[in-house]
Amino acid sequence: MKRAICIFCGSSFGNRNEYVNAAEQLADEFIKRNIKLIYGGAKVGLMGVLADRILKQGGEVTGIIPRSLLDKEVAHKNLTELKIVEDMHQRKYLMHEMSDAFIAMPGGFGTLDEIFEAITWGQLEIHKKPCAFYNICNYYEQLIKFIDYTSEEGFVSREYIEMIINEDNPQKLLDRIYSYKHPVYDKAEEAKKQLR
Repeated sequence: MKRAICIFCGSSFGNRNEYVNAAEQLADEFIKRNIKLIYGGAKVGLMGVLADRILKQGGEVTGIIPRSLLDKEVAHKNLTELKIVEDMHQRKYLMHEMSDAFIAMPGGFGTLDEIFEAITWGQLEIHKKPCAFYNICNYYEQLIKFIDYTSEEGFVSREYIEMIINEDNPQKLLDRIYSYKHPVYDKAEEAKKQLR
């Protein structure tokens, strides 16, 4: 069965050419490994770069976009499939349902919201799918440090921190996604210990 991986990323290009180059490299890896792209459905920014690169090489791309963003995010009209949903909640739910893994490329608040929801659902075992940062040009380095700090301060168990994949190389990123094993950790049991 063909794998489908969801990528969260910016509807902007960012200020470095490296972001676009890295998006193209990841798209090429999707083609080599016959991976279907699930993404936000826009034609602009890094979202558009990924979709166009995969489509040009004969790959499959499904976009999911809320009706209210059809014009704001400039919906891509030439995808394999474009699903129009009513709101952001439906968009994220459908992304989660259709995908075997989640990758955050550089992006803004929307990207952060999407990847952290995916990580949280993994923590709660709503799914057991890999969640990853494609850490181009160390874009997520400060965020990774903060995530480590949440563990140091006792708010996130180390097992959940180690659940997150962090790579700047597209081949290594996908290799780690393919070999991912979800942590065995009983959050409910850990919570009960605090009551004893």
